[in-house]
Amino acid sequence: MGPDAPFIILYTSGTTGKPKGAIITRINAFWQSFNFAALTDAGPDSVLLCDSPMFHTVGLIAVSWTPLQKGAMFAISDRFVPAETIARLMNDDLAGPGKGATHYFGVPQIARGLLTEPTYKPRALNRLTAFVVGGAPSPQDLIEQLVDDGVHYINGIGMSETGTIAHLPRAFEIIRANIGSVGELAPAMQMKITDDDGNEVPDGTAGEMCVRGPAVTPGYWNRPDANASGFYPGGWFRSGDIAMRNPKTGFYAILDRSKDMYISGGENVYPAEVESALLRIPGVRDVAVVGVPDERWGEVGCAYIVTQEGMSLQADQVILACAQYLAPYKKPKHVRFIEAIPRNAAGKAQKHVLRAQGL
Repeated sequence: MGPDAPFIILYTSGTTGKPKGAIITRINAFWQSFNFAALTDAGPDSVLLCDSPMFHTVGLIAVSWTPLQKGAMFAISDRFVPAETIARLMNDDLAGPGKGATHYFGVPQIARGLLTEPTYKPRALNRLTAFVVGGAPSPQDLIEQLVDDGVHYINGIGMSETGTIAHLPRAFEIIRANIGSVGELAPAMQMKITDDDGNEVPDGTAGEMCVRGPAVTPGYWNRPDANASGFYPGGWFRSGDIAMRNPKTGFYAILDRSKDMYISGGENVYPAEVESALLRIPGVRDVAVVGVPDERWGEVGCAYIVTQEGMSLQADQVILACAQYLAPYKKPKHVRFIEAIPRNAAGKAQKHVLRAQGL
């Protein structure tokens, strides 16, 4: 069996529709692990704690293969429970005498769950070499709170089809100066930002993130339609993410999923930015924003909000409060209060479920 033989069929998260089976070859898995280790400084002295699901690229490849490749130690939890995770991160002997965790991994929802857990102490996270976060855009307030606690919050981007694509460096001054950025490319990755026709756009211009390299899947299992639409000539994989490259730093920022962006009065609105603003409002515990039809503006935002326990908010109060963070056209027109945001096992919001519910 050669290096290009199928090794894993890794299903996408399905947050925008039906999951697709990405074919991961043996050489793909090697380079995905290599890229992850390189950007997170994982080595033989590292201890990687994982409570991510093993059907996800982070748990199955990045965290599991890296210890095998680097001779590091691997500690596994059966699930994410904030209080239990904090206890493990506080344990100086998690993986043996004097072997506390150096690396931990999660989506922004997990990071917020740890930060709001009553047993949380900065020491649980600020001893980590890297707290690696991805899977969805990280709200600015979340990054600021954890960095203020001395946590190496390494914001990044990766996908089932590619593994690790980019991460911020671990230096605090770089993290603070580039909040919202996913940083620099992994060693075995190439990226270009393109317009709707596949043409590369200048730095500072938003477009679709396209990547290629030995870590990228050769295609989807039994999905010729997805393979035809998912790649540009030359092996460039179309991520479906809207991204931009900073002309000064060369760092990349992910604005949102292209399918989640909506156009209101001729202006592009990225729900991730709106969600980040809404999470700054006292009483908002969780939120997801989707675009809905509007006779006057074409589309407007509808914010689905979960309030903090014991707190009460009104829709007009929320809309007024977010005005200090957002331009008028970005403010949601509709606010709906719900008990929980539907999320998949990896913690990503299932916005297609919310859209199906309607107003």
